[in-house]
Formats: sequence, structure tokens, C-alpha cells
Amino acid sequence: MFKSSKGLATLFALLVLVFFTAEYTLQFSAERLMAQPKETAPAPDAVEAEAEEEKMPAPVVYGIPTDSLVLVEDEIARGESLSEILSGYNISPAQIDELAKKSKDVFNLRRIAANRSYTLLHAPDSAQTAQYFIYEPNQLEYIIYDLRGDMCVTKVKREMEVLERTLAGTIESSLFESIVAAGGSPQLVNKFADIYAWRLNLNRIQPGDKFKLIYDEKVVNGTSIGFSNLKAAFFEHQGEPLYAIAFDQGDGASYYDEQGKSMKKAFLKEPLEYTRISSRYTKRRFHPVQKRYKAHLGTDFAAPTGTPIRTVGDGVVLEARYTRGNGYYVKIRHNKTYTTQYLHMSRFAKGMKPGRRVKQGQTIGYVGSTGLATGPHLCYRFWKNGRQVDALNVKLPSANPISKQFEEEFETVKEETVKRMEAIDIADARPDLLATGKSGQTSGV
Repeated sequence: MFKSSKGLATLFALLVLVFFTAEYTLQFSAERLMAQPKETAPAPDAVEAEAEEEKMPAPVVYGIPTDSLVLVEDEIARGESLSEILSGYNISPAQIDELAKKSKDVFNLRRIAANRSYTLLHAPDSAQTAQYFIYEPNQLEYIIYDLRGDMCVTKVKREMEVLERTLAGTIESSLFESIVAAGGSPQLVNKFADIYAWRLNLNRIQPGDKFKLIYDEKVVNGTSIGFSNLKAAFFEHQGEPLYAIAFDQGDGASYYDEQGKSMKKAFLKEPLEYTRISSRYTKRRFHPVQKRYKAHLGTDFAAPTGTPIRTVGDGVVLEARYTRGNGYYVKIRHNKTYTTQYLHMSRFAKGMKPGRRVKQGQTIGYVGSTGLATGPHLCYRFWKNGRQVDALNVKLPSANPISKQFEEEFETVKEETVKRMEAIDIADARPDLLATGKSGQTSGV
């Protein structure tokens, strides 16, 4: 009996413990639920704000809203005309003819070139009718052809900044590769080579030679479109420094050394921009076409077809014609002493004919392989006192030095230039920004 009563008591105690434990657990859970934040429906304003964020506004292209238009971006294919492009977007031949007439005084449609960018905006209907056609003839301007209604054509110029920059480096391989690696452009290399061509043999520069440049760069929409002016240059060859300082004595800027002597001769060193000599002047050369040894009284410059050929000096065109051996060629008399000839052209520059006066550096034709030639190149010939000579070795007169009336002004410019050059760190080959100026009108993308 005792054992039974003791067992009942134990059982009762266990039941009481379980009861209180369960009650405590339920109470604790309820308190946690009450403490948690309640989920509420988003406010109407918040829903609208989220919807506005998701719906991005249509871009404005060339000043044209595109919210109700479809945008097509592409390049002009070789041989493709504007008529062919627009005919696929529901523009009739009559409309294209009218567009050509309206474009005549703005931009000649025949000048639309392959590989140039264009943008077309058309309606989102099944006919995909073109509303606008935008063509970029260059990086500085674009043409808007408004194809709606009566149609109109507008030329727009982008804003261009002119930024003065410096560039410096050390020759590691070639002049071209070293200046480009330092941040310069091929056009800047060509200008540099032209300036130093008469003072240095650019084919014999050595690793370790140093260069510094101060120049203006043209920038559109943050992108460089080339340099506009090389203000000064410095080149150290085998430890010998040579400055080239731009100075205008009233007839355009030219380059002078520290003593005020001109950096150039009365003639350019070469009729092409910095390039490769493939065959030199010689009294005995194996002719690649005629397969026999004969004199080669000229200098051959290898260059791609279409490369501009420039006259090395002022003069008058004596001949501009075609012969079986020379192909298309131009011959120029510079004065009573000097005459030059340019052979194997692919074509003449516009207006080249006997009697035409030309200026030093003017384009007179384009590299080709006409006549007896195995590939595209220019054969450049040089006469002195009626006798053909080696153009690369002939001694030529220098251009005029700084005149007495400008000596003081030049001295000031020289001192300032030398100080700025000395401050440029050769070890830092990145183009550095010196100053900013602006030119041109704004009405662009």
C-alpha cells in the first residue's frame, strides 16, 4: 500500500511539471510573435516609384528623342549607297532624289564612304518607315537627314577641345614604336620625323636616345581625333641634345634650333611621310621587271597604294602624264637649279597639270604601281643643274634662320621652352595635360 501511494505521488508531480512547462512555452512563443514587426502592404506612392525606376527613359540620340522609334546602328558597306539603305526602310526613289537635291549645299551624297558609321531611326510599324538617317563623315561633324514630311538636311559640328599635352620617352626599338608606346599617334611621329629629317639620320637612332614633345591635341567627346600643332620638340642622340622650337616670323610657324637656325632645308627630306626605303640610288641595280642590271637613278619608297605623295618644295608642274615605263608621274621645277619627279602613281591629286604652282608639302598624287613596277611604291628622282643625283645625299640650301627683327622675341620663346622641357620627366612616358582651351561650336550628341 505504501509503495502504491508513493508511486501515485511521483506520477502527480511529473504531470504538474509537464503542465507548467507547456504553459511557459506557449507564453514565450506568443511574446515572440508580438515582438516581431508586422508585414504591411506597400504604399501606393512606393509602388509608382518602383515602376518608374524599372521603366528607363528612351535615349536621346543626336538630339532626337527615340521613345517612339527603333534605333539601327551600322556602317556603310563597300559599294553601298544611301539609296540602297533607305529603300529597305520604305523610302521611295522619288524621296531619295528630293533628299539629294536638298543635301547638295550641305553634304554631297556621293561622298558617303565605306566603313563610316551611320544611325537610322524608323517607326515601329510593319513597314519600318525611316524617320531619320544620321551619317558621320568624320569625328568632328555629322549630318542629320530628317525624312519626315518635306524632309530637311542639317550639318552639326561637335564641340572640340584643344588640350596642350607633353610626352616623353626613351628609344627602345624604332622611333615610331617608341613614340606610339609613350602615348603619341602615328601622325605625331610623322611630324617629328619631318622636323628632324635634315639634322638626324632617323634610320640610325639608337636605343637609349631620348625625346620630349609639347603639342596640342584635338579632343571630341573625350576622344582624341589627332594633334593640331607640335609646339616644341627635344631629341637627345648619343648624349647630344637638339631642340626644335616652333616660331612664326610672319609667314607661318617653322622650327628652329637653340641658335635660331632653321631645322629644315629649302626642300623636304622625303616625298612621303616617315616610311621605308626599299631601293636606293645606284648606278647598277638588277631591275625586277626587265630582269637585267641597269642604273637606278632614283630612290624607291615602299608604301601602301593610295598613300599621299607630297612635293618636296615650292615649284611649277612641268609634266603630269602617263608613260609605259614611269606610269602616272609628276615632274616639278623648283628653280633654275633643282627639279624633282615622282613615278608610278595610282592617280594624280586634283588639279595637277602643267603650269600649276605647288607649295612645299602639298599632295600631288598617290602611291601606286603603274608602269614598270612590281608593287606599290614611289620612285623619287632628283635633278641638280640638269643632272640626276642621289636625293638623300645631295647638299641643299637651308631655309632662312631667325631674322634680326625677331631675335629678341625668339630668345624669350626659347628660354620658356627650354625650362618647360627640363621640367618634363623622361621616366614618365604618359601624355600629361598642361592646359585646356576650347574652340568650335556645340550642338552635338
